Amino acid sequence: MNAQTEQHFLTGADTLRQHYSAVRTQTMALCEPLSPEDCCAQSMPDASPIKWHIAHTAWFFETFVLERYEPDFQVFQPAFRMLFNSYYNAIGNKHPRSHRGLLTRPSMTEVTEYRRNVDQRIGNLLDQEDVVADILPLIELGLHHEQQHQELMLTDVKHLLSCNPMQPAYVDEPLRSNQKAPPMDWLGFDAGVIEVGHSGIGFCFDNEMPRHRQFVEAFQFATRLVTNGEYLAFVRAGGYSNPALWLSEGWDWAQANRLSCPLYWRAEENEHHIDWFEFTLHGLQPLDLHRPVTHLSYFEADAYARWAGARLPTEAEWEIAAGNCNALTIESLHPQTATERGLTQMFGTCWQWTSSSYAPYPGYSPAVGAIGEYNGKFMSNQYVLRGSSCVTPFGHTRKTYRNFFPAAARWQFSGIRLARS
Repeated sequence: MNAQTEQHFLTGADTLRQHYSAVRTQTMALCEPLSPEDCCAQSMPDASPIKWHIAHTAWFFETFVLERYEPDFQVFQPAFRMLFNSYYNAIGNKHPRSHRGLLTRPSMTEVTEYRRNVDQRIGNLLDQEDVVADILPLIELGLHHEQQHQELMLTDVKHLLSCNPMQPAYVDEPLRSNQKAPPMDWLGFDAGVIEVGHSGIGFCFDNEMPRHRQFVEAFQFATRLVTNGEYLAFVRAGGYSNPALWLSEGWDWAQANRLSCPLYWRAEENEHHIDWFEFTLHGLQPLDLHRPVTHLSYFEADAYARWAGARLPTEAEWEIAAGNCNALTIESLHPQTATERGLTQMFGTCWQWTSSSYAPYPGYSPAVGAIGEYNGKFMSNQYVLRGSSCVTPFGHTRKTYRNFFPAAARWQFSGIRLARS
């Protein structure tokens, strides 16, 4: 396989072992508030059961590390090779994604034992000094892959719980109150040739490379994300019933699904007004007008931007604006309000839709073999999101990160950053 990075922060078996243990432990910690029934259910084809996430992230290390480097390798359970394969066609058959919730067997107990077995065997490999250097890129890739699934676990379980009429909370902790959002200001950037993409220092996925030059026209960039209150004005102004604001495919999609507000908003009609609520991982909460609006599709973000007299930024514009911003992770299960003026909420709040289609950078080459299916084959009919969200794991953010989803996807923590030409 081709190396996924030019340089690694993980060096030595001890450091690698500590990082491996920390990431794998965090995955299981996300299951603690959940019942076995919670872990088995699947709320829609795009989401997966928690149990499947737990098994698949063990499958990744078994398939791409143990099978290649473990002496006298024996598969833990032959059926797991098909059941927990996600999309790697080179590996073999896959259980249909939309039917993952039907896998009542193996049990959560068996899946947990599968993880323990894989972890023990990975630990044994790390005791062999002659293979540590060889497995380092694969272990590091596997840990970042697992962090992606940690975020998916939270977004998937949020969708699952939202489908329950009881509106149960993932955590019983109260959602912290917020202050008033500062005004939205605009930062100006001059036209010019800039470099985009990963510099080769530290980990990156292969789709962030190679670094290349790109010309960008002068543009303006909003200092914060769009708030619930600002998006509510769009809703009240009939934004969901005005076809002039929508891309044709987006309009057809919104009409077919009878959409009138973001995914987790709930409206309660009283005699003289409408009270708005939002389902969160803390349960159903009154809609906080100063928090960033989230769980929007590309179609909704684009329609709002047009209504607001702006547009979505390109991913190159977003990366320029990010500049030297620290890629901080904010520990929260819901997006927090901006606390100050100036450029803010670039990381740790909501993923931000860009107008850029997910396509290869000039000179891009996927890795050889099955691992090459990780990113490259999805470069069709998707849009790039930048930044990170409130549930993105610590150490999994950087300004060159290229997240991507289809235009109709909105169960992720995706929000709106505006730009103007």
